[in-house]
Amino acid sequence: MNSAGSLCPAIKAAEIVGDKWVLLILRELLQGTSRYNDFQRALPRISPTVLSKRLKQMEQHGLIVKKTAAGGRSKEYRLTASGREVGPIVHHLSTWGLRWARRQIEDEDLDVASFMWDFHRTLNIAELPDGDNVLNVRFEDLESRSEWWLIASQAKVDLCTEDPGLEIDLYVSTELPVAASVWMGDLTVRQAVDAGHIRLSGSRHLAKSVHRWFPQSRYSDVRPERFASTN
Repeated sequence: MNSAGSLCPAIKAAEIVGDKWVLLILRELLQGTSRYNDFQRALPRISPTVLSKRLKQMEQHGLIVKKTAAGGRSKEYRLTASGREVGPIVHHLSTWGLRWARRQIEDEDLDVASFMWDFHRTLNIAELPDGDNVLNVRFEDLESRSEWWLIASQAKVDLCTEDPGLEIDLYVSTELPVAASVWMGDLTVRQAVDAGHIRLSGSRHLAKSVHRWFPQSRYSDVRPERFASTN
């Protein structure tokens, strides 16, 4: 029996993909995340129990399949044709939310671990020098999880929560809301640096080219709108 008492297919679709965790897991899958541990790193506020339950539900609904990874030592979750077709829906929901609900996003919605996961995978590595570039990012407004390391090359970016013991090429000191504002496109990195909200120390080349490699959301060009007046 339809729980909503309706034959509307939109209602059934909402029952399958309308849960916030399902949408976030779909977003991660669409951006290439496939392993359980990486889902946990990308979504630090989801409990292991809820994550396992949502993945199982998504598998039952035909959105994903669980496969053995190369080497046979771990499992991966991959989108099916049905799951891939949800991609444009997730994209349009993200665009709509940033345009019309952006002002309702509160400071408590900003999680440093989730932010740094997005930060590290949107680093513009094409603008970095060849070889490893080691960045130390410090959030001076946080008491815990305030220091992060990125090891970036032309091939990949590794995110570390502990000092990897490598020579630091550039220190980036700021506050989490400032970094998020730049990432979201509300503030340019040049504006933040010129105002002293982002402080750079180390490689002159990396500091001078920060506006080219500093990460930005794929939705950074979406500007918020105000609700139309009903008066």
